[in-house]
Amino acid sequence: MDFPLLFFKTILLRPYVFVFLAVALVVAQRLIGWRRTSILFGITWVTAFVCEFASTRINVPFGAYYYTGSTHGQELYLSNIPFMDFLSFTFLVFASYCLALIFYLPYEKLTVKSEQPKVLPVVTPWSVVFLTALLLMFIDIVIDPVALRGNQWFLGQIYGYPEPGIYFGVPLANFAGWMVVGLLAMLGYRLVEAWGWAESFASMTFNPRDVFLGCGLYYGVLVFNLSITVWIGEPLLAMVGCFLYLPITALVIMRWACGRSSCHV
Repeated sequence: MDFPLLFFKTILLRPYVFVFLAVALVVAQRLIGWRRTSILFGITWVTAFVCEFASTRINVPFGAYYYTGSTHGQELYLSNIPFMDFLSFTFLVFASYCLALIFYLPYEKLTVKSEQPKVLPVVTPWSVVFLTALLLMFIDIVIDPVALRGNQWFLGQIYGYPEPGIYFGVPLANFAGWMVVGLLAMLGYRLVEAWGWAESFASMTFNPRDVFLGCGLYYGVLVFNLSITVWIGEPLLAMVGCFLYLPITALVIMRWACGRSSCHV
């Protein structure tokens, strides 16, 4: 089957992936510009593919798992890996990066009404690098168990584990792998920034609304997966996911509210 037709079929089969990706690209270019967006998404895409390719052969860094190949001919694959799978890491890393900025930036920079210049660091701080990786791993705690049950919804049974893991069938090594991908992607992005290759003609000034839009993307993915979890009849899994995000969500709401009201804490 020729590439254009298979790519079109991939979009039809996984429209939600491309909706999330489109939102991420729009918000990212507003927040960090097209050059940095291309660098961040490109590094993440390559990193995720290499890590998935390695894990399905030598069990590093995600641990042992396999793709079933059940959707061959229905969607695009690169080697043995569904295209949409490692593509998803691009918008998930960006959304995690935005949420990390919510916690890193001072209230003054998140306040829309403030007259203070709102400028992102030219080189991403180490705290944002590590927090992005942590938040990426954290959202997979919700994503992977429901994806593993893909035969119960429109994802399909695209992958599995040789041995069931202890967290709703998912091995803990998988979550460690997600954190590794996040770290490698952000370290690569930070290295490009430090070398000056990410410099753009556009200023690194930003609108706080764009940071919160990126945060909204993160929660959009989260709510989508929690909704699927409820829909397929896994209330315990949904409850665990909700409780895990209660403290994070409370802090995000507090910072959003303070940003709107110009409060200083």
